Amino acid sequence: MRLTRATLAVAAGALAPALLLSTPSLAGAATPSPAAVAAADAGSPYDEMDADDLRIAILRILADPDSGKRVTREANELLDDGTVEEMRAWLETGYRLAQAEDDSVAIARILADPDSGKAVIREANRALDDGSPEVLREFLETGLRLAQAEDDRVAIARILADPNISDALRAAANAALDDNTPEALRYFLEVGQYEIDS
Repeated sequence: MRLTRATLAVAAGALAPALLLSTPSLAGAATPSPAAVAAADAGSPYDEMDADDLRIAILRILADPDSGKRVTREANELLDDGTVEEMRAWLETGYRLAQAEDDSVAIARILADPDSGKAVIREANRALDDGSPEVLREFLETGLRLAQAEDDRVAIARILADPNISDALRAAANAALDDNTPEALRYFLEVGQYEIDS
């Protein structure tokens, strides 16, 4: 934990001058729109929750099988000895940042997998280059599946390019391409092609 805090302190110290120079002065700040003021007044859904409700919200996050190491660690620390204010702050902003770190690690593992194809690598790198929590999550939830389907289409096209494949394998490969769902393409490559007598 100390190492993480020390790393954050060094990063904050290094970024502080850049942030101070790149942000507009308060004197020149524009007046917020009425919609922005209304959104700020609405507050967070966690503002009205008591300690028990906040704990339940954190327990729901822990029950999610997609919760990574940082999310799990921080959630457990809050359940052990977090104050109401700390739990509320984590649910409002800390969880999003912890999830983004876990998502970055998951994407790095995908990039390290030698079976990852060109489209998966391309989209994974785009997500990491963007780095926003929303983009990282979107890649894992939908982008990976679509990029994998693109790679699977290429793999099936390579199978079809072989003039020596059997008629049955050619028909099955074409059927997978005709179906064109990510699941059908993946199933053909992982299972279907091996079930056909050549």
